[in-house]
Amino acid sequence: MKTMYQKLLLLLLLMPLGAFAQGTVSGIVHDNTTGEPLAGVNVIVEGTTNGTSTDIDGKYTLSNVKSGDKLVFSFIGYTDITETYTGQPVNVSLSENATELEQLVIIGYGTAKKKDATGSVTSVTTKDFNKGAIVTAENMINGKVAGVSINTSGAPGSGSQIRIRGGSSLSASNDPLIVIDGLPVTNNTGIGSTSALAAINPNDIESFTVLKDASATAIYGSRASNGVIIITTKKGGKDLKVNYKMTYGRGWAYDKIDVFGADEYRNIIGTYRPDEVNQLGTANTDWQDAIYRKTDFVDNNASLTGNLFGFMPARLSLGNTYQEGLRLTNKFNRSTVAVALNPSFFEDHLKLTLNANYANEKNRFADGVEGAAIRFDPTQPVMDPESPFDGFFEYYSINGAGNPEVAQIAPRNPVAQLLQTQDNGKNDRFFGNFQVDYRFHFLEDLKATVNLGFDEATGTRTRYVPTTAASAPSNNNVPFGTDEYSTRTLRNKLLDTYLNYNKTFGKVNIDATAGYSYQKFEEESFYQGNLNNPTLPPNFPETDKVTDNVLIGFFGRANFSFNDKYLVTLSYRRDGSSRFSEENRWGNFPAAAFAWKLREEFFSESQTIDDLKLRLGYGITGQQELGNDARNFYLQQYTTGSGDSQYFFGPNPLPIGVPNAYNTKLKWEETTTYNAGIDYALFNNRISGAVDVFYKKTTDLLAVVAFPDGSNFSNRGFQNIGDFSTKGVEFLIKGDVVRGNDFNWDVNFNFTKFERRIDELAFGQDIELGGTGAGTGSNVQLYREGVTPNAFYVYKQLYDTAGAPIEGAYADLNGDGIINGDDRYVYKNPDPDATFGFASNMTYKNWDFSFNMRASVGNRIFNGVNAGNAQLNLLRNGVLGNIPSNVTSTGFTTTADVVLSDIYIENGSFLRMDNISLGYTFQNWLDGKAQVRLFTGIQNAFIITEYSGLDPEITNDGRDQTIYPRQRQFLFGVNVNF
Repeated sequence: MKTMYQKLLLLLLLMPLGAFAQGTVSGIVHDNTTGEPLAGVNVIVEGTTNGTSTDIDGKYTLSNVKSGDKLVFSFIGYTDITETYTGQPVNVSLSENATELEQLVIIGYGTAKKKDATGSVTSVTTKDFNKGAIVTAENMINGKVAGVSINTSGAPGSGSQIRIRGGSSLSASNDPLIVIDGLPVTNNTGIGSTSALAAINPNDIESFTVLKDASATAIYGSRASNGVIIITTKKGGKDLKVNYKMTYGRGWAYDKIDVFGADEYRNIIGTYRPDEVNQLGTANTDWQDAIYRKTDFVDNNASLTGNLFGFMPARLSLGNTYQEGLRLTNKFNRSTVAVALNPSFFEDHLKLTLNANYANEKNRFADGVEGAAIRFDPTQPVMDPESPFDGFFEYYSINGAGNPEVAQIAPRNPVAQLLQTQDNGKNDRFFGNFQVDYRFHFLEDLKATVNLGFDEATGTRTRYVPTTAASAPSNNNVPFGTDEYSTRTLRNKLLDTYLNYNKTFGKVNIDATAGYSYQKFEEESFYQGNLNNPTLPPNFPETDKVTDNVLIGFFGRANFSFNDKYLVTLSYRRDGSSRFSEENRWGNFPAAAFAWKLREEFFSESQTIDDLKLRLGYGITGQQELGNDARNFYLQQYTTGSGDSQYFFGPNPLPIGVPNAYNTKLKWEETTTYNAGIDYALFNNRISGAVDVFYKKTTDLLAVVAFPDGSNFSNRGFQNIGDFSTKGVEFLIKGDVVRGNDFNWDVNFNFTKFERRIDELAFGQDIELGGTGAGTGSNVQLYREGVTPNAFYVYKQLYDTAGAPIEGAYADLNGDGIINGDDRYVYKNPDPDATFGFASNMTYKNWDFSFNMRASVGNRIFNGVNAGNAQLNLLRNGVLGNIPSNVTSTGFTTTADVVLSDIYIENGSFLRMDNISLGYTFQNWLDGKAQVRLFTGIQNAFIITEYSGLDPEITNDGRDQTIYPRQRQFLFGVNVNF
């Protein structure tokens, strides 16, 4: 013990001198991925010429080093690391750092170096993903890619409206093709699920690649008219790594529709409807507050990466996401398991890749009750002790038999609708792929690939409403409740086989791919019917087997590089779809692209320009996605009707078929795209980006238009008629504003502008669409030649000398002295003039701070909430109802057609801060064995807009008829890496 004390005393005496003492440091440098030692790594004391390099075993020894010195480890192709010497051995692991230009980007059926890409391709990887409460995968790149808009509702786990360059169709799908690890997936949402992408755990995703022009997408042919998003999941590694991340969020509704408060409402009723004062209650209820709540968000994810059996890189991840919606009963709960195995054999000649994902999704859905909350009388209470409807206030009377009788046309208590409805869904989804890549031993330039994909989702949904609920279905005013059960299975099977040949002949490189693709979509469903309905038809339950949808493709692509300056890409795909007749079944989709590396041609000695490449592209892509309601529309089909819609003859009735509309001449919709772009990188890649201009022309539009009278079994249906065009420009710039040892700052800014026009319609006739939701049966939008789709079709409002709108007074635009529908005009449209995205990421030592924001300028919105309550109509369906206070700004009272006034077309421009995040990382936790990052942030931090509604981001083609509001959330979390 005495000896130990002596040693401690000596150590304390020597400590002041330690800072000035010269010492020797040693250690080993490894490759972070393989774990192998690295020879030739430079080790130097920062700010001096004192340095050495590692030997063949990765070892080094460096003298004349004092405590506190910073050691810089550098090696070609790897990221530099700086470590502080404090007297101990310093062992480090270096990670590969291919320059941005050398990075591989995923393209259809292969990869390409970014510097060699000829199409309009944008890749977003892990380090650039959006942070925050990311529940569905697509929101990881929202605002990060020029030309891509992602609009997500406020419902937990809900899907998004994704548009690449505005879409390409009118009535067919405008959704991009989503490919997960080589498996194209359907956009159909399964029963019990919230969206097609809800099953994917964002924490399992490694990268997104967005293919925007036809020269990049045409290799997918039949489904690529609206662009392609390729999702690549994380794979196994050779080093043992453990990661755990937990995020907690607390959310709330930050805005609501401005309606009259209870006291204001009493005054208004007393003034304008004194005869109804006796209907008023004594409560003070804010019904919007009553249907919403504070929410919880909890996200837990753990992953284990390592090398099984010494030869099989593997990754296992487990995740659970729980998110509550603002509506009282709405919640989303997803549990996921993902396994990735990617071993290689025979000196990497044979590579196997297995990606297996399982997701269990549980939801409690909530009906949209915002409209009822806006309209319900604020003087009535949520609960009524005398109410026979589980104690909830409702409008009812007592009939002659002494039973409560619901007022059939009166509004229902929105809180009761939420709490008394049990609408639960469950969806089990298994998806993944198994891919074999074999590089022939006798011809190493030739590689064969077989990819098998499988995706199956089985969902159930039950809906129960008790007989004691006023919102329950009723027959002759006797509520009989709801007890329904349905299930559906969606199945997707894929087989891709292709050969790739890559060979350099002198200054010419050839990379050629040719293959075959077969994909089959299956669907079957079961519906029990409402068991509480006393008139339920005897043929329930029903089973439905949907006709399979089969796609077959033959494809080929050849990339030629001449002297590493001139790049040419040629591709071709021939696709067949079971949605079309034999004579129209096959479509041909060619594409060509050319790129010229201007730097190598003109600036090869430049120390400023790292990349300058001109791209030109052309291609044709197809569209066959009509939706299941129009499957096999080319066939004459007969429908026996659903269980409550049958046709019988005779004493022993048999259901008979009713002919459906059909079109034997239906064929592919085709989109031709022209694209010109420039890629650039400057100042050692500190500034990089791209500029693109594009023009798209869609012909043979798959549009739902009128049939000639008497020519079909319906007055409307799918036909190939009309043309549609889009032109636009995109700009992207990424910059490392500051690079330093302690402080780093990088930014990402993108800009998009496009214009869509309908060039031709059937017989040149307008098509009115877009209901107002005001109960008038009128439409507020239209398709018209020369006009943007979904443009607003309204009356031009007249104003008095004081600037106040005159009720029912509109401009006589055709000059005939009569104000009628012929005086309506096209006024604005929902498309923005421009969209912007900006992201910033800063690090200072162990601190990190990031944010991302988006903006939209020039888009217009039809405010259907205000238009539908445009008059001072306080008595509806025999009971009092509230209205938005906006009615006082117009003074309208009774005129019905005010709903079509252009006064309700509002500017929807906005600037939204999606997320702000602040974190601190403890680099050497558990004696340097782990890193811990603590972080906090705010989701949906703020929005700046002049729009008077809840939110200007509207998914319903620019018509706001009440939405599920987005919540604001404070976030806290921890991320641990071992």
